[in-house]
Amino acid sequence: MTNKKEKKKRSFPTAYTVLFIVLIFAAILTWTVPAGSYAKLLYDGDAGVFVVTSPDGETTEEYPGTQETLDQLGVKVDVAKFTDGSIYKAVAIPDTYEELQSNPQGIFEILRSPIQGLYDTSDIIMFVFIIGGIIGVLNSSGAFDAGFASLSRATNGKEYLLIVVVTFLISLGGTTFGLAEETIALYPILVPVFMVAGYDAIVCIAALYMGSSIGTMFSTVNPFSSVIASNAAGISFTNGLTMRGIGLLIATIITIVYIVKYAEKIKKNPQASLIYSQKAEIEKRFLHTGREVPEFTGRRKLMLLTFALTFVVMIWGVSSQGWWFEEMTTLFLASGIFICVVSGMGEKKAVGDFVTGASELVGVALTIGVARAVNIIMDNGLISDTILHGATGIVSGMNAGIFSILMLLIFCVLGFFIPSSSGLAVLSMPIMAPLADTVGLPRDVIVSAYQYGQGLMAFITPTGLILVTLSMVDVTYDKWLKFIMPLMGIIGAFSAVMLLVQAFI
Repeated sequence: MTNKKEKKKRSFPTAYTVLFIVLIFAAILTWTVPAGSYAKLLYDGDAGVFVVTSPDGETTEEYPGTQETLDQLGVKVDVAKFTDGSIYKAVAIPDTYEELQSNPQGIFEILRSPIQGLYDTSDIIMFVFIIGGIIGVLNSSGAFDAGFASLSRATNGKEYLLIVVVTFLISLGGTTFGLAEETIALYPILVPVFMVAGYDAIVCIAALYMGSSIGTMFSTVNPFSSVIASNAAGISFTNGLTMRGIGLLIATIITIVYIVKYAEKIKKNPQASLIYSQKAEIEKRFLHTGREVPEFTGRRKLMLLTFALTFVVMIWGVSSQGWWFEEMTTLFLASGIFICVVSGMGEKKAVGDFVTGASELVGVALTIGVARAVNIIMDNGLISDTILHGATGIVSGMNAGIFSILMLLIFCVLGFFIPSSSGLAVLSMPIMAPLADTVGLPRDVIVSAYQYGQGLMAFITPTGLILVTLSMVDVTYDKWLKFIMPLMGIIGAFSAVMLLVQAFI
């Protein structure tokens, strides 16, 4: 009993608690930090002009929608970023900051702000719920389980291919729809497969967990990171997509090579396993589970294919048809209805599984709302621009490359305390993204820095999914650290190089 109490005392607070602490801290800052604001510039696509609002928000002026106007105002952004809709939110105009009368936020404002945050992000939250519903149906139908069981049979005799294909497919799931928690259901199926192949449980954990981590770290169209972060930064998620796609491919290859190298060493000499002392215990637990693996039927194949093609259509719609959250959510709803029908589970079960899947992402929705609440408190307290003004003074004249690496390090720290990708995106992007303008960097570099920094910390952070994953297989945290730290250093260095390349191309 005493040990349980001590363990509870040492546990790290949840993302919600961390965000509420940040929310209270932000409110305190509104009482101590001077209020102020920049003049804001917004592009009106219908009229083809820039609309400039004064710092006090009382007056507006219109300017020609040209590069010359941006140059005159000192906004270091290509006019094409505004005219093509890549930047659709207001941009702070350099050297226009003015101090204003303070507007401190009290207890009532603190309590009200999460509600406002949920209203403000309702389009994002609905998108999240619909995707959660689809994932719920796919999980319940056995589509994921059947697909990986079929894969294990196909690689029989060439076991290293199991590592390659599983890691690649999970990485693909991570980069497209944030596949992470869902992988927990795969351990009872795949751990026995990996062990029969002559590997240890760490190889299976690495293939699943690192596949997911690399995929989400180098997210391309992941709605929980790339889409939400880009939206909060005021740009389209297609900005920087090519560089993140290249990074995804190379990082996945690096990870696969690292895992295969360890796996082959274990196969040749089982005693080289980091968890060799647990070999008998883990084999007893997983090699006689008696769990029935579903058949990979035509229905299940069609369900997975439909889900994959939905992301392809989403990319086309956003990049060429001007789609955003309303259209994307409609697309996934249509896809979800089709998947439910194809599943053959019946109306009641399909709808029940859809609702269950959506309900499992309520935590994500609340995180998004609370994170947005921090921005609301700071905006209403008129200190967001003051902090931006101070940060601008620090980074002013800073080399763009050094700035991008600094952002990576900052997001590594933030990612440790706030493991929610969507929560961190909504919280940080409104402040961090405008800093890129001050050093002449495109805002998509900040989005990439956020993804790389938080994704890197996901390899080891106790506030994330790793401890839950390790407990599934009874592998201790210290063994995982010994296995993963060299790879973490390699991927960290690689992500820094990718940021530098993105900053200067």
